[in-house]
Amino acid sequence: MTSNHADHAHAGHAHAGHAHAGHEGHGGGSIRPMALAATLHCLTGCAIGEIAGLMIGTALGLGTGWTIVLAVGLAFLFGYTLSTLPLLRAGVGLGAALGVVLAADTLSIATMEVVDNAVMALIPGAMDAGLVNPVFWVGMAIALTAAFAAAYPVNVVLLRRGRGHALTHRYHDAPAPTGARRFIPALATSTLVAALGAFLLGGLVVSLAV
Repeated sequence: MTSNHADHAHAGHAHAGHAHAGHEGHGGGSIRPMALAATLHCLTGCAIGEIAGLMIGTALGLGTGWTIVLAVGLAFLFGYTLSTLPLLRAGVGLGAALGVVLAADTLSIATMEVVDNAVMALIPGAMDAGLVNPVFWVGMAIALTAAFAAAYPVNVVLLRRGRGHALTHRYHDAPAPTGARRFIPALATSTLVAALGAFLLGGLVVSLAV
């Protein structure tokens, strides 16, 4: 009787251990898609800010240094904004949403900005090229690709530690928004990335045609 009870307990423990291992495997498997989405989301915001900053800097006749400062500042602004909108739509207050986003996205955006600007500086003529110069658009595409490659593993590590995009993930399954929150845009990552790709391609085509 004792032997049967021990065998049953051992079997139950083994089953629980197997279930726990399966759960960990599932969780580990879901980290990479989440990291991919988080990185692409940040990349889109950074790219919008970078390009807007360069356009404004060029239009105002600012020097290279001030233009870069403006572009980096706008990259953080747009990156944070794109991450804040879903939280506001989910009913999170503005202050709380900003606190979550600052904790979740700052390291990812900072990594992107350092790599993006370093690559642009290494590409001959890319920093000084105007918006009608194909070198700018090709350089920007290369720099953004490098920034993505650098930030993706950062987001993977953050997610494994329950930080980064994991801080905002729990708000993604919130009930459908009501009232004024219905008018806050819900921008899918795939839509943002497609729009960014089309904009970069359009800029390159225009620069080649000029």
